Amino acid sequence: MQSLDATRTANADPSELGKFEAVAARFWDPQGEFRPLHLLNPVRTRYIAARVALAGRRVLDVGCGGGLLAEALAREGARVTAIDLAPGMIEVARLHAAESGLAIDYRLAEAAALLPAGQDGFDVVTCMEMLEHVPQPADMLASLAALVRPGGAVFVSTLNRNLRSFLLAIVAGEYLLRLLPRGTHEYERLIRPSELARWARGAGLALADLTGIELNPFTGQATLRGSVSVNYLACFTRGSSTR
Repeated sequence: MQSLDATRTANADPSELGKFEAVAARFWDPQGEFRPLHLLNPVRTRYIAARVALAGRRVLDVGCGGGLLAEALAREGARVTAIDLAPGMIEVARLHAAESGLAIDYRLAEAAALLPAGQDGFDVVTCMEMLEHVPQPADMLASLAALVRPGGAVFVSTLNRNLRSFLLAIVAGEYLLRLLPRGTHEYERLIRPSELARWARGAGLALADLTGIELNPFTGQATLRGSVSVNYLACFTRGSSTR
């Protein structure tokens, strides 16, 4: 398997991967460190399913972690390939999919090296809660664009960078309410929607939708919102060619 040292040449931060590798075994505990993802996942899945037909489509989930979204998309009828650079996460994802009777192609791989020249792209590419953890998010978005076929869709979720998101996602979420382990997010790496849209345009993607997603830590309810001030989802479409 690929070591964390090997990711130094990829668009990945070994220290960030190490954070997730350390808790991979607890990924599927709905009350553990990944509880917010368990709560957000049904809403993210519905958001995707409302914008693209998933049954029979080739879908790539980049930064799949332990497989939450990949499994949800597979249950919608998609033919899912899912990649991550944390070996422990891929192992957990494969085991859970086998226990659930789901056929998902999990790979320990980086996005930029996945699709050889000349092959058809995926119908849908997803990348949830990952862009804010990589050294070069604009380059990652360009890789996502290269992996989707013309006319296909790219879905991204990430965190806005402003005072409200700092207070709610980092101060409250990690230090006061302890919804996530401390240090999960670094404020400087959070991404404003305008930045994401600019990177997407440079990669040949058009912004089709931008929607906020809110998680109430007290009720455990996740809902879509008009405001994108904290967490948000973006849907992009690829034209006839990327630049």
